[in-house]
Amino acid sequence: MDIELLRTFLEVSRTRHFGQAAEAMFLTQAAVSSRIKSLEQILGVQLFDRIKRDIQLTPEGNRLISRADLLISEWRKIRQEVSVGGAEQQLSVGGSLRLWDVLLQDSLIRTRAALPEMALIAELHTPELLTRKLLDGVLDLVFMLEPPQLEVLQIWDIGSLPLRLVANSAGLSLEEALAKGYLMVDWGLTHTLQHRRLFPDAPEPQTRLASGAMAMQFIQVLGGSAYLPEGMVASAIKEKRLFPVKDAPMIEHRMHAVYPVRSGRKELINEVLQYFHLG
Repeated sequence: MDIELLRTFLEVSRTRHFGQAAEAMFLTQAAVSSRIKSLEQILGVQLFDRIKRDIQLTPEGNRLISRADLLISEWRKIRQEVSVGGAEQQLSVGGSLRLWDVLLQDSLIRTRAALPEMALIAELHTPELLTRKLLDGVLDLVFMLEPPQLEVLQIWDIGSLPLRLVANSAGLSLEEALAKGYLMVDWGLTHTLQHRRLFPDAPEPQTRLASGAMAMQFIQVLGGSAYLPEGMVASAIKEKRLFPVKDAPMIEHRMHAVYPVRSGRKELINEVLQYFHLG
C-alpha cells in the first residue's frame, strides 16, 4: 500500500474537509479525493460519510485512524534505518528558508563536526509543511520563527533575531529608505504586522523576497534597502558596503526549536540544540 494514501486519510480525518486537506498537503482537491477513493477500494470499506458539505468518519474510518498512525510511524523507522546505514544515533531536522542563512547552515555544520557518527537528515520547507512533517513523525526537530501552539509540541526559545534596516547608500533618511528601492523580506506574519504598525504611511513595497540572502544579493547588484539580520550585515557595515539607516528602529523576533512532547530522542535533541545559535 502507498503510505501517502494513509497520510492523506489522516489529513482529511483531521480537517474533515477535502479542500483544506489538499491545501495542507500541497495537492489538488481532485488528487485528495482520488487517494481516498483508492484507499477505500483497497480496504473494501467506506471511510467517510459525505452528506452535502459535512464529512464524517464511518466506524471503519475511526478504526483505521490508530492503525494508520502506527503504520506511518513504523514506516518512518524502517526508512531511517535503511537510509542511514545502521547508525546508532539519527536525527531528522527541518527548518524554514527564512532561517537557513541566519541560523541553520552554520549550526548544522557545527552539529556534524561535533557528532560525526550521528546520521543527520536536514530539510527546508514552509512552516506549514514543517509542522505537518513534525506531527507525522517524519521530522524529529524543526526550527522556525512562529511555531504552532499545540499541546503535543514542545517549544523552546533559542534566541533573538534582531533585524536592522540597511541600505547600499550612506545618509539615507528613513522615508527615503522605505521608498522605491525598499525590499520587503518575508520574515513571517508577525513581522508584516509589526512593520505596518511602525510605518503606516510607507508606500507598498514593489519587491518582496523570501529570504535575507536574496535581499543581500539584490542590494549588492541593484541597490536598495531592507531589514536584514544584524549578524548577516555586520561585516558589510564595517567594510562600508552597507550602511545603517539613521533613525530606523530595530525589529526583533524570537527563534524557536520545536519537537514532539513524546519524542523518544529528547536526550539527543537536547545535545544537538547546544550547537544551534547565532555566530
